[in-house]
Amino acid sequence: MMMRIALVCFTLMLSVQAVLGAESGFPALRSEATVTGDVVRVGDLVTNAGPIADIPIFRAPALGETGTVSAEQVIQAIKLHAMIRLDPGNVTTVTVTRASRAIPAKQIESGLAATIAATYNLGNPSHVAITFDRPLRGVQVERTVTAAPQFDDVYYDEHTTRFSAVLSIPGAPGSKRTLTGTAVATTEAVALTHPLARGDVITMGAITLQRVPRSEVSADTITDPDQVIGLAARVPLANGALLSANKLMKPRLVQRSDTVTLIYQVPGVMLSVRGKALDSGSEGDLVDVVNIQSNRTVRGTIVGPGQVRVASLTARVAVLAQASTVGAGASFAK
Repeated sequence: MMMRIALVCFTLMLSVQAVLGAESGFPALRSEATVTGDVVRVGDLVTNAGPIADIPIFRAPALGETGTVSAEQVIQAIKLHAMIRLDPGNVTTVTVTRASRAIPAKQIESGLAATIAATYNLGNPSHVAITFDRPLRGVQVERTVTAAPQFDDVYYDEHTTRFSAVLSIPGAPGSKRTLTGTAVATTEAVALTHPLARGDVITMGAITLQRVPRSEVSADTITDPDQVIGLAARVPLANGALLSANKLMKPRLVQRSDTVTLIYQVPGVMLSVRGKALDSGSEGDLVDVVNIQSNRTVRGTIVGPGQVRVASLTARVAVLAQASTVGAGASFAK
């Protein structure tokens, strides 16, 4: 029993000595350390290391990375430099982190886009889509390095959209690397969010603004959503299709064989009768309609859904012919 108590007291004494080592002036092992540079020195791992504090004993992890070393390895490395008394206490493993400044991949990408856009007149760099041949990773540099990424030997082919450039960070010799890929100048255009059949009317829910390569955009490609709301598809259109003027038309207000209202109007008098459309058309189109009452074919202008207004001369004849009576299906309005 006495032996067990003595052992416990001895263990506690060692732990207290390790904790108070720094305050008492004795060397003490750290449980973790952050280092700068490519080597780990005695003073990085041991407090109160004295004259050997600046002696390198291990290679540091890569920039921005963390590694571990056992307490026993530290003790053995220090013994080589005449430090005999070092009690690790409860520390069994030391965690070592290499300090760095991270330059994110997104910063590199935006810097390259700005360089290519300015050099080759591609416009707003935020509208240049960069795709790398290999996944782009961020760069870690020493914390003392404050320079921004720079790009040299930049080459760009506007026809193939291929580019190559040499990336470097001034003050960080290991940062140099060659980047290759494609850079595409883009613009916004109106595209469909679902398919449309011929004659379907376009609503706000059917379209979206989509960024596409400039090479896919022609003079009649529509870039303003307000220009297409209420128009109809001239041909069947697939989901994602870019909208252009030649693919759209005014919505059909009259369909062939529809029963329509023929409107004959002269100053002071308006006559309306039923008719049968011989053509389909949109507002403002000229169509032929059979007057069901007289069985005559007349030509008029579509003025609304199912409504066709007859030319003034024809209207005057029709009104005079029916001035004395109103047949079935006809009515006067003043």
